Amino acid sequence: MTVRFNTVDVDGLKVFYRSAGASDAPVVLLLHGFPSASHMFRDLIPELSEHYHVVAPDLPGFGLTEQPSRGPFAYSMTQSRSSESFSYTFENLTEVVDRFTEVLGLKKFALYVFDYGAPIGFRLAVKHPERITAIVSQNGNTYLEGVSEAFAPVQAYWNDPSDANRNALRGFLAPETTFFQYTHGVSDPNLVSPDGRNLDDFYLARSGNDEIQLDLLGNYKTNVAMYGEIQAYLREHRPPVLAVWGKNDPFFVPAGAEAFRRDVPEADIRFVDSGHFALETHACEIGAAMREFLAKHV
Repeated sequence: MTVRFNTVDVDGLKVFYRSAGASDAPVVLLLHGFPSASHMFRDLIPELSEHYHVVAPDLPGFGLTEQPSRGPFAYSMTQSRSSESFSYTFENLTEVVDRFTEVLGLKKFALYVFDYGAPIGFRLAVKHPERITAIVSQNGNTYLEGVSEAFAPVQAYWNDPSDANRNALRGFLAPETTFFQYTHGVSDPNLVSPDGRNLDDFYLARSGNDEIQLDLLGNYKTNVAMYGEIQAYLREHRPPVLAVWGKNDPFFVPAGAEAFRRDVPEADIRFVDSGHFALETHACEIGAAMREFLAKHV
């Protein structure tokens, strides 16, 4: 297996991505979450690349993709953008991923969505249902019952975007919170490599990244507002769905996985004994579930 590490120009924005597998094989697009990047898929990519063309981009402001300064820019596919400023919203992140797939010529693909990758992937599916061959959601929520009380400080900021409520969220960006995200719900924390979380902390510590992340935490309310539209997409188009969940996730609880059956009754729901970053401990199990699922549907 050969993994390639690439950078592509997407309307003036330099987007880093990993790819593996034959270019003519069915495509699986991996979308990472907060506060990580495509390196979170380092153990999953080898599980898939024998049969699939796997593509994993870093989102703007994450990983090795360009981090433009915050600004009022509203992304437009009709003209090239300047990398000097960028408005960090989930709609703009979705537009970048949309154009990224077009620049790479990815006409149809299965989605793997996790955490922040879920609202981006589901927005993409609502926009282009004909492109989506299947959806794998690993702790990627799109139901109210999947949101835990851990979101209470973020919801307070949605309701009152004051400086005090914004500053109260800075703890989400601290190394101890990253450590918690990686290890909570794991039977043995010594099974979790420090490499991923330390790399995440490195990227979070970049100048200006804290404000970018706070912007996105505030904008996350737009994702919750879209839950109804996303669920309508699932009911209408009935894409094949595999929800494979770290059952001890403190943020997105198992009810969020089970809820997929309400809109896609034939959805395959599975749980692994892990937390939020389930790939850190169960990449082999999740990879095997994906191969079985994708072989049936893609």
